[in-house]
Amino acid sequence: MIKTLFTEFRTLTLIVIIILLTITIALAFNWFLNRFIKKSLLNHHKDLTGFLFIKHISTALIYVVGIACALVQIPEFKIVGHSLLAGAGVVSLIAGLASQQALSNIMSGILIVIFKPFRVNDKITIRESFTGIVEDINLRQVVIRDFENNRIIVPNSVISSDLIINTHLGDTKCCKMVDIGIGYSSNVEQALDIMKEEVAKHPLHIDPRNKEDLENKVPPVIARVTALNDSSVNLRVWAWAANSADAFVLQCDLLQNIKKRFDDAGIEIPFPQRTVTFPNTMDKNEI
Repeated sequence: MIKTLFTEFRTLTLIVIIILLTITIALAFNWFLNRFIKKSLLNHHKDLTGFLFIKHISTALIYVVGIACALVQIPEFKIVGHSLLAGAGVVSLIAGLASQQALSNIMSGILIVIFKPFRVNDKITIRESFTGIVEDINLRQVVIRDFENNRIIVPNSVISSDLIINTHLGDTKCCKMVDIGIGYSSNVEQALDIMKEEVAKHPLHIDPRNKEDLENKVPPVIARVTALNDSSVNLRVWAWAANSADAFVLQCDLLQNIKKRFDDAGIEIPFPQRTVTFPNTMDKNEI
């Protein structure tokens, strides 16, 4: 009896030691990576995508090995394993379906890291509706932080087969098209000049022209008439910024500044107007 208790106590102690050792090794491993390797990559402005993915894989392997070593210390698990053979068909089916999805996410994550359709800190748009900054790429999912500070969790297998718009892939420059309609009685040339002037003098605007454009004397800012609608002449000016964040601020400032300049110049921006008439239903004898 005492020998049995001693054996069980020794087994339990060994399991606890293995689990604590596994947690300690995993924490120390993560601390080492974050303290030295990540800092080194940031100092040299290198991509963190592969680092984060390898970190997740290594941490998962440490826990898997630790738990496996702990389970080996329990002989009774062999008996439990034999008893599970009776339901091997159902268990195999469930495990197969579960592992298929898990392996699909893992393989998709590996392909994302290898081919890099996007990286950590890239701004992407998926399904033409969800836009944000890539925060993390792990074994199962991609974490995207939107501009309201929400986290969008997308499985790797889903995002790898979806349409992705990557703002930072190759070139970070961003073009915003500012569309404004003016009245038919307004001076179109004057309105176009005002729009080009406001773009050119904005501090966030950059010159997008290449060497060939400069040789061909392409103007730094282009504005054109894009449509003749029922009640307005539609004008468009193209404004370039260094990145999407600057482009958004540039677009907002231009709308405000162009509206003010149009008001000062007497250029009309048409808006819907309705005339409401009330029929005279009162009896003349009641007047």
